[in-house]
Amino acid sequence: MALRFYNTLTQEVEEFRPFSGNTVRMYTCGPTVYNFVHIGNFRTFTFQDILRRWLRYRGYQLDHVMNITDVDDKIITNAAKQNKTLEEYTSVYTKAFFEDAAALRLEQPEHVSKATEHIPAMVSAIERLQAQGCTYNSEGSTYFRIATFPGYGKLSHNDFSGIRSGARVDVDEYDKADARDFVLWKGRRGNEPYWETPFGDGRPGWHIECSAMAMEYLGETLDIHAGGIDLVFPHHENEIAQSESITHKPFARFWLHSEHLHIESQKMSKSLGNFYTLRDLLGLGYQPEAIRYVLAQVPYRKKLNFTFEGLKAAAKSVERLRDFELRLSTSKLQAGRNRELCELSERAIQQFEESMDDDLNTAEALAAVFEYVRAVNTALDDGQYLEDNRWESARVLKIFDEIFAVLRPTAPQSPQQLPDNEVEELIEQRNLAKRGREFKRADEIRAALLGKGVVLEDTKDGTRWKRK
Repeated sequence: MALRFYNTLTQEVEEFRPFSGNTVRMYTCGPTVYNFVHIGNFRTFTFQDILRRWLRYRGYQLDHVMNITDVDDKIITNAAKQNKTLEEYTSVYTKAFFEDAAALRLEQPEHVSKATEHIPAMVSAIERLQAQGCTYNSEGSTYFRIATFPGYGKLSHNDFSGIRSGARVDVDEYDKADARDFVLWKGRRGNEPYWETPFGDGRPGWHIECSAMAMEYLGETLDIHAGGIDLVFPHHENEIAQSESITHKPFARFWLHSEHLHIESQKMSKSLGNFYTLRDLLGLGYQPEAIRYVLAQVPYRKKLNFTFEGLKAAAKSVERLRDFELRLSTSKLQAGRNRELCELSERAIQQFEESMDDDLNTAEALAAVFEYVRAVNTALDDGQYLEDNRWESARVLKIFDEIFAVLRPTAPQSPQQLPDNEVEELIEQRNLAKRGREFKRADEIRAALLGKGVVLEDTKDGTRWKRK
């Protein structure tokens, strides 16, 4: 079956192909770097990572742009409170974001664009809007007149027939039903950072940043624009109005939006004490692979109810897959090939692919993998799994991990970690102790290895080990 995505613009599931050639031109909204990024944001960034990994798996090349919003109302307010420049303030959180993204194994897009490094492109876009009569000036600021764009509301599917003519708004975020002319360029105020332009000193509004950067790198029409559901209105609606007023062409062919993340069935909020960054969870001892698994396991268009019980269950699921991979690589098998298991592997891959092609249905894709693991474990127990089936199972796991990226444990940040060769030497000493019936010594070695984060498992095929 063909690759299909739910398009917020049309409210339908549609077959996807790039508009031209084999390259997907994709823009995704990155972080606003005024603080450490919370796990609700990382739910969206994980979805975007799964999306780009699946597009590449399906043979497409990627030209992916992600923005970094490093100038907006909150950033300016916080930087002023700390008596820092924009760059001094935002560099800390930008660096932290990329460290956190790496911990979650999020691939870096082909282009990462900071808003403050693309002011000329924003100025040019505003000048083009001015030339088309889509703007007006008021109190030193430049606004987009939404009455000049008849298609306003087509993404959010809101009825804006009652738009208040001439009503305007300076802030970046506002109520979904409050359609007002929005600011493109904010006039200089007090000691705020500013740039000199033909239409006055000031700084860009949030919405023009993304339109200008997307078109600078990807052209007038994108294949995919993705982000969180909270960005549909006003941000993405305003991007469409600006961009299509400039080009008179569709701004993006597909709009993909991930749903909210709730904590224990409640909206995440600092006032409720349930606001978590990735660093908070890592500090509580959870592994980044388990967190990534939790964020990816629910299809992106469904709300994700994050619970700590769910996080513990995710850790167990990841461990089950790793144990399966270890068992496959260490079991002593009879020669030959079980054709039924060969067909089972092919069916698992087919089911995985069909699920992912169906608007990235990660829940069904994971179900196909775990059903396969259960069946192969049974075959191993019964002696039906043969040597030449081993590579087929390795292929199933490889395809799974190309997308979910959780099988490789994160290396502990500890100088006490034993090298692999020393672990093997201690296991051999333990085996010798057991053969010599020195069971106390054998137990001491097991305990010492456990203290170094190495878990032993005695099987009929010998001793397996893994790191916690």
